[in-house]
Amino acid sequence: MSGRRSNAGLSSEQVSLVWQSTSLLLDYPDEELLDRVGVLRSASRELPAAVGDSIRGFLDHLETTPLTELQQDYVETFDSRRRCNLFLTYFAHGDTRKRGMALLRFKQTYLSAGYALDDTELPDHLCVVLEFAATIDPDLGRGLMLDHRAGLELLRLSLRDIASPWASLVDAVTATLPPLRGDERDAVRRLAAQGPPEEEVGLAPFANPQFSPGAAAGAAPERIPLPMPSFPGVRA
Repeated sequence: MSGRRSNAGLSSEQVSLVWQSTSLLLDYPDEELLDRVGVLRSASRELPAAVGDSIRGFLDHLETTPLTELQQDYVETFDSRRRCNLFLTYFAHGDTRKRGMALLRFKQTYLSAGYALDDTELPDHLCVVLEFAATIDPDLGRGLMLDHRAGLELLRLSLRDIASPWASLVDAVTATLPPLRGDERDAVRRLAAQGPPEEEVGLAPFANPQFSPGAAAGAAPERIPLPMPSFPGVRA
């Protein structure tokens, strides 16, 4: 894996394992996710303790919390807080025309790797980016996360501020990335002070985001069960 080194000394296989595990766990919780807890817990044992513990801590929460409570908490966390949403371009651009162009760049990146995104999914959703990075192209996927590193860090800090159980998953994601550089730390401070832009202009040709994709009609994006397989083909 090229580019800046991760901050946790992970191998490329371990990085992919973190990305796919968190892609599943950051999605809207449902019965299918609960059925995967055992597989995810087993996979987490392949990771260094610090990162594996972050994932296992969330798995403990999944197993001890009623599903309806998990779902309500997910909606409350990611739908109602501007600084805790999972759409990476939103942090830099809000719902402005610039965000529409940023979304297009995500989609073009996927297409360049032969990955056709379902029209029901916005390409900057963190679960989609993590799945792409884990199963299609780790360098391109990692590049998308690094391009939006400040927003990802603000998401992590915002989840920490509200003591969200999902914070440990974003901790695990950021452990796969290099430490923040000076300009990125400055960008995080600006985002924390100002928040995302608020101009409402629409995102044509993209639909407005559905913050809980698993809860929407049509079901959540298809995920690939762990342990890590090769991606079976381009999705239409």
